[in-house]
Amino acid sequence: MARNSKSRKPLPRKPGWRDVSDEFWAKVEPLLPKHVRSPKGGRPPTPHRTIFNGILYVLRTGCQWKMLPREYGSSSAAHEHFQKWTRARIFSKLWKLCLLEYDRCKGIDWKWQSLDSVTVPAPVKGGMKRAKTRPIEENSARNVTSSSMARESRLG
Repeated sequence: MARNSKSRKPLPRKPGWRDVSDEFWAKVEPLLPKHVRSPKGGRPPTPHRTIFNGILYVLRTGCQWKMLPREYGSSSAAHEHFQKWTRARIFSKLWKLCLLEYDRCKGIDWKWQSLDSVTVPAPVKGGMKRAKTRPIEENSARNVTSSSMARESRLG
């Protein structure tokens, strides 16, 4: 019998290498906006720490948002928070903190940097708009594929 994905429970959460430390979280948490509950009620929000760990997981592994492990909550919630924090320019501050923390822990060789094509935004759907090229002059020569030329080439 096939298992229903809704009946699947997430694996027990074991804090480890994928989580930010308590010390680092104390630096990150003040930068994040407070949760605002909807007056309509609804599901309680996922804690910011879980969301932040999920965002870092996606950035570290390069996986798709929808492939985010359940231990980080809803992938759509993590992506929504990432987009919201990016628009509010909060994420750039968080990213700088992450780089400084990594540099403190492991050290970053700032002379060696690379840019992956994934980090460069793609043009909007349909590609870039290109200007139309106008003809230099009117061409009065007959086209080889015109009907009379094609007929002559078949006969000759």
